[in-house]
Amino acid sequence: MKDLSTYAQNTWCPGCGNFAILNSIKPLLNVLNEEGLPLERVVLVSGIGCHAKIVDYINVNSFYSIHGRVVPVATGIKLANPDLKVIGFAGDGDAYGEGLEHLVFAAKRNIDITMIIHNNRVYGLTTGQFTPTSPLGFKGRSTPQGTKELPINPLELMLASGATFIARGYSRGLDLLKRIFREAIMHKGFSLVDVLQVCVTFFNMYEYYNKKVYELNGHKYQDYHEALSKIKEWDYNSESPIALGIFYKKEMVTFDDRFLRPETETGDRELNIKRVLTESI
Repeated sequence: MKDLSTYAQNTWCPGCGNFAILNSIKPLLNVLNEEGLPLERVVLVSGIGCHAKIVDYINVNSFYSIHGRVVPVATGIKLANPDLKVIGFAGDGDAYGEGLEHLVFAAKRNIDITMIIHNNRVYGLTTGQFTPTSPLGFKGRSTPQGTKELPINPLELMLASGATFIARGYSRGLDLLKRIFREAIMHKGFSLVDVLQVCVTFFNMYEYYNKKVYELNGHKYQDYHEALSKIKEWDYNSESPIALGIFYKKEMVTFDDRFLRPETETGDRELNIKRVLTESI
């Protein structure tokens, strides 16, 4: 096993759910490397927020994007070199707020990248504002009287947008998180894993989640309607049970395969890449 640690000092708060994601992805990359995936073929892309520091702590190729732009950067990298495994990390504000349109189109296109969302349901880096997944009534720096809007259900949106792999994890229970990450990374197509990643400083949800989470068992993840039913069971605001695991998985031709075929549009790979990157940005 290679030591994938770096010299960077970790500055996350003690108890932060980001540690679970870091401590799941590092050993998994080592396992995948032993199984034949060269680490030099792995590229990590992050956005802006507490989550983004994860690329500082893993000694593989990485790229910092700007707020909300993890997906177009990851898309560009994948199209430029389709042999790479591209893994994007984004926060809930980063992905479901500023970057939502990119996420929808990545799912629609079925580009072969993996998006891991650090969903702490709060803007932690800027000290506690509400995000698209914060519950109704959330009291933060920008909403001292409580939010007046309901949260979105990002997994329902991803299913409707055409994502071919959708899952949810939790920052307690590393074994399940590792299994989900493995399935997501090895899936050929657009994968999204929404991780309930607790921010202990500004929105400590451990007690709430511990009482409600359960692992999916016997779920038919190939069935669209059953996946939708399980996804809608908890809407990020209710007191319903919270399912963890893979909700939906489907095999489908990827955008990068369609895009790089000689018969597509102009047949000019470089011209096609420039066109798609222009549209994404």
